[in-house]
Amino acid sequence: MPEEGLPNRDLASEDPEAFWRPLVEQIPAIPYVDGVDDLVTTYYISPQIENVLGYTQEEWYTDEGLWIRALHPDDRERALRLNEEAIADRTPYRSEYRLYSRAGRMVWIRDEADLVYDANGEPMYWRGFLVDVTEQKKAEEQVAFLAYHDALTGLPNRAMFKEFLEVALARAKRHGQAVGVLFLDLDGFKLVNDSLGHGAGDELLCQAAERLRSATREPDLIARQGGDEFLLLLADLDRDPIDGPDPLQVAESVATRVTEVMREPFVVGETELYVSASVGISLYPRDATDGEDLLKNADTAMYQSKNGGPGGYVVFADTSTDALTKLSLRTRLRKAVEEERWVLHYQPILDLATGEARGAEALVRWRDPNGGLIPPGEFIPLAEEMGVIEAIGDWVISELARQDAIWRAQGLEMEVSFNLSPRQLWQPHLAERVLEVLEGSSIPPETVIVEITESTAMTDPDRTKRILGELHMRGLRIALDDFGTGHSSLGRLKHLPVDMLKVDRSFIHDLSVSEDAASMVRAIVQLAHSMGMQAIAEGIETAEQHRFLVEQGCGLGQGFLFARPMPGNDIAARFLSEESGTAAAR
Repeated sequence: MPEEGLPNRDLASEDPEAFWRPLVEQIPAIPYVDGVDDLVTTYYISPQIENVLGYTQEEWYTDEGLWIRALHPDDRERALRLNEEAIADRTPYRSEYRLYSRAGRMVWIRDEADLVYDANGEPMYWRGFLVDVTEQKKAEEQVAFLAYHDALTGLPNRAMFKEFLEVALARAKRHGQAVGVLFLDLDGFKLVNDSLGHGAGDELLCQAAERLRSATREPDLIARQGGDEFLLLLADLDRDPIDGPDPLQVAESVATRVTEVMREPFVVGETELYVSASVGISLYPRDATDGEDLLKNADTAMYQSKNGGPGGYVVFADTSTDALTKLSLRTRLRKAVEEERWVLHYQPILDLATGEARGAEALVRWRDPNGGLIPPGEFIPLAEEMGVIEAIGDWVISELARQDAIWRAQGLEMEVSFNLSPRQLWQPHLAERVLEVLEGSSIPPETVIVEITESTAMTDPDRTKRILGELHMRGLRIALDDFGTGHSSLGRLKHLPVDMLKVDRSFIHDLSVSEDAASMVRAIVQLAHSMGMQAIAEGIETAEQHRFLVEQGCGLGQGFLFARPMPGNDIAARFLSEESGTAAAR
């Protein structure tokens, strides 16, 4: 007799198809069995296929070559080639492609199948499943567009500009060329916004973008930096021309045309407006050798231009470098590394819907005897440059483990997270080093979250995947920080062992003034949900931002609205008192 509550095993063995078919045909995926012939003949497909593509189960059986014809023309050759290669190599089939439904709607499909072999080892048929991933693809495409473009003007944004700048610099270094960066700010724009409203300001920005297109050369890249600021990239400039203008002359010529077209009156509604543009110019290799310094120098020159009077341009001149100050900072930082003059502060991470504290992010501070506590942004880049970031990172992990042990002894158990810099991520045997410290303090690895920035992850995606995979396999969770500010992560994201996406604080900050930022946040939260990840918002400072995030389904968040980073003892006092209050309320 079968055990009570369990199905009759004799019944299942007598008619296995009748027994298992209802189960197979209720799962969200679409199981199928296909032949290995040229037409990819369908032997079996779940009737759910009709809900997705409109073709009946019977049509898939009788209409030879239906799958091939339904393939999007741009995907057909690749999908068939992968099929043939998988058969030849005797490997699984893994692909994503587009199919047209009976009604002509395009559907994105993820297809995964394995070959089944006969007794002689010859392939008999494919056994796999199809999944409709159209909504996920739409979310990816929306995030990709917003990550690269300014929604108001349609211009590339700063993220795309920086990517193209790095490519232009690499090309210039190989071929002995020059690169120019122009930083442009509209003079008097704030007055337009304040007097006529944001709608008029938006219209003015769109018209300004069109004028920039008309004033620049065909190969020049124009981007909106943000607000009323724009960037221009002049690539592939001949550094030593035999006949023609040199790079500085080209840049000055473009700056002159830009300032001239901006002097013409703008008409917004029925109002005629006059604004001008102040421009700063920086050149590679004349003024800087990397993208960040080129942008910084062009920004500095733009402000110099603005101070000299609106509507002109200034070429960067380095008058601000204080070698003695930098040398002093390097000396003090090296001594701080030797004496471990660090302290960790922790910023609480909350459940946005309930207000319940879920964990804390560890943030390192430099205890400088001459200047109090120095935030990481002021010394981490120099620590990277000096090659001492590994020592600081090792101290952070050890101190985090020590503090967590104290909290657990006090009865406080929570998730803790810490940041890995780019250089730390490439340390040899990183997973072993981290786990050795954690195991020594008995922290459950599953309560530890490792944060890396999106740009760091995308520097070398294959290597990142391997290293993060090692950490993830040991039980640690991975958070992708500053998400949305990078560029090419979407194509790789699903292959990285990422558990959380942290929405960059710049988008949160602009929620009340920028629909672009609001759209970006919606898209990131939706993308996180579609990929089974948690979304975390950072930099929450207002109740309005908090409400918006809750409405979008963002689960976790942190920011000054809830708490500033605080010492470990203060975290314990706050969290334990909250737990006591909750218990008393019950």
